[in-house]
Parts: sequence; structure tokens; C-alpha cells
Amino acid sequence: MNYLHRRLEKPLKEAMEQFPVVLITGPRQAGKSTLLQHCLKGYIPGVVQESGDGKEAPAEYPSGASDHCVSQGASEEGYSPGKADDASSRFLNHERYTYVTLDDVLVRNLAKSDPALFLKTYEPPLILDEIQYASELLPYIKMRVDKDRRKYGQYALTGSQIFPLMKGVSESLAGRIAIFQLYPLSWTELSNVDIYDEKQVAEQMLEGFYPEFQVQPQLNFKYWYSAYLSTYLERDLRTMRNIHDLGQFQRYLILLAARAGQLFNLSEIGKECGISQTTAKDWLTLLQATSIIYLLEPYSRNITKRIVKSPKLFFVDTGLLCYLLRIETVQQLVHSPFGGHVFENMVVMEKIKQMTQKGDRPHCYFYRTASGTELDLLIDHGTYLDAYEIKFSSSPKVEMTHSLVEFSKEYPVKKALLLNLRRERLPFSNGTSAVHWSEN
Repeated sequence: MNYLHRRLEKPLKEAMEQFPVVLITGPRQAGKSTLLQHCLKGYIPGVVQESGDGKEAPAEYPSGASDHCVSQGASEEGYSPGKADDASSRFLNHERYTYVTLDDVLVRNLAKSDPALFLKTYEPPLILDEIQYASELLPYIKMRVDKDRRKYGQYALTGSQIFPLMKGVSESLAGRIAIFQLYPLSWTELSNVDIYDEKQVAEQMLEGFYPEFQVQPQLNFKYWYSAYLSTYLERDLRTMRNIHDLGQFQRYLILLAARAGQLFNLSEIGKECGISQTTAKDWLTLLQATSIIYLLEPYSRNITKRIVKSPKLFFVDTGLLCYLLRIETVQQLVHSPFGGHVFENMVVMEKIKQMTQKGDRPHCYFYRTASGTELDLLIDHGTYLDAYEIKFSSSPKVEMTHSLVEFSKEYPVKKALLLNLRRERLPFSNGTSAVHWSEN
């Protein structure tokens, strides 16, 4: 199959030379298993095929794999793990990885009922997909890797439910595992899209960034997101919580979509949905754990003024956000009262993707005071900050930079930028500039 190279490949391969276990978390269909299957050459989907000369040959990728990508023209060279005589770099990439998915009920039952037998049946090097379904394996994986901590790349895991999974990981595999977050495609991973073409940008926000749309451009995104949501509700929510009224949960999700890019009041949402504040908070945690939403925290370092403490809510993918808001065309998006929020959602998530695909933890925040000074995005680099205002406009004005100027008076700001649709950079006399949203 065709493959679109992901920016996470390099840090992933580096981690495979330094840790016995790696874990990739992220939403379903983001490309986690495909990324591992591509990077770990020689992957075997449960069987070994024979080549024409009668020798064993690696099986092909399964045609029905759910996480697909397409080629962007990057190098297809295999990964070289280093010199064979380097004892500190015993990476297992030269061996063929077996791929096992715990979505398979029979496989999952064995993993849960007899973890020791499971790991004897499936020896490393091993790719374990959807590890959250059998967290019982984690202590046994620990015991196995502790027999030789310098035998790197033994287990490659994926997971779609972050919070429950991370508890088991921190208890069992601390110091033995490298953890990465994989979101849907970033703009730098897309092909054949002109980021300066406003119509194409709007169309991409409507379609979203899941790899499947790059593989099958003819897909109807309304049907795809309908199926995605149904699968998500049945697979993930049913296993994590016993939610009896899925229709009510979908209404809750739509109410959240209407508040994307904004502060939100859980008590208010609970009343509108007919649920308690406790349930509303519990459901919000579920959506975070499964990477459907992202909560951007307020910036509060060395603050003496009263700062708004509620987070801002964003959806990990604008395609799902537009589907929930029933925005189906570019015209609807441009004229919708939610258009600016969808654009801000896209830009914020793009910045977060750019950091996580390097293996970095995103130190991203927003800023708002009780007096009304507000910034859409802050990136904390430790000794300085980058500050951004985000406007769904191709006609930036100096009045839009007021909060950037006020914030820069009090904090060490390196970049104070108004991100917008205009292609050309526009410097203002107050020291700020308007730049295209794609600029770093």
C-alpha cells in the first residue's frame, strides 16, 4: 500500500534504540498502527507468506487495515540501527515484528486471562495494537524487559484511551518506555494542498485531517464521520463507562462543539443536556482520554492579576467539529458564526501537532484577564514566550493586536504575531506583525 511519511518517524526510531518499549497514543484512525508497521520493517500480520523461491518472506500489510496513509515523496530507505558491534544499541529492527491487535476478542481474552501465556505465544519483537484493552499485560511486559533492559525495541504498543492506559504504564513501565502522541495529519504531512489558497484551506478544515481521506479522496466526509462517531461510541465509551443513553451523549458532544475555541461552563452544559455536573465532568474526561477533545489551559505563571481559570475547549479534528456543527460547505463555514472558532481550532491544533510530531510536550496556553485582555495562544519556551492572536480574516488591522501589545509589556515575548489568512507579512508600528497562520 502507499504510505505517507509522518514527522514522528525520526523520534520514534531514535527511541527504539534507547528503550525496550515504546508507546504511541492518539485517537482512532490517526495512523498509529500504520506508522509502527512501516517503521518496523519485516512486520508480520500473524502469518508468514512464502516467496516464489520457497523461502519465507514478510507478509504484506493487510488490505483492510484501518489506518492508511499515502506517499508524499519522502525517502523510503530502511532504518539502519547502527553498528552491529555496538552492545549499547541492540535494537531489534533487524528481526521481523509480529503484529497483534487486541481489538480481536479472542486474542484479547487470552491476553487478559493468561498474560504470561500470551507473551510466550507472541514473543518479541512485537507490535501490540490497542493495549488499553488488556492492561494486565503491562506488569508481565515489565518482567520480560527487566531480564535484559539494554535489549531495545522489544515491544511497540499503541493505545486509544490515554488516561486509563497511562495509569498502568506509570505503575509498570516507568523508566522502560518512551511515549509519543500521534494526532491526525498536520499540514506539513499533507500533499497537494495549497495552504495559501483560502478555498482549499476551508475545504480541508471541513474534511478534516484523518489519513483515510488522503487514501480515498472520493470519501463522503459526512458518511465517514457518522460511521467514525458510531464506532467510537460503541467501542471506546462502552468499554470505559456504562453510558446507557448514547443519544444523550451525542447531544452533549454537539453542545461542546458549539463551544469550541471558547471558555465553557460544565454546569450550564449539563443543564442544557439534562445531566448532572458530575456526569458532564466525567464525560469530558472520557473525551479527553480518547483524544476527541483537547483542553487548552490558561497561562498563570507569576500572575498577580485575577486570571480566568477555566480551560478553552478544542476538538482534535476540525472535520469532526464541522460534522457536529452541521457545517457542510465552504460557504456555510465562511458565513457561520462558528467559522472563526473552527479556524482558531485548526491553528491551535496545528501548533500542537508540530510539537508532538517532534516528540516534544506542547507547553501551550491561552491568556485572559478579568479586565478583558485576551490572547488565543501562548507557547512557553521556558525563558521566553511566543504570543499569538488568531483571526479568520485576510484583512488584518492594527486594532486586532491590542492584547499582544499589552501582554508584551509584562512578559518576555519573543514573537507577538497576529495569525490570519493574508499571505504577505504585514508589520505594524507597535512592534507586532500580521503573518500567515502557517508561519512558525
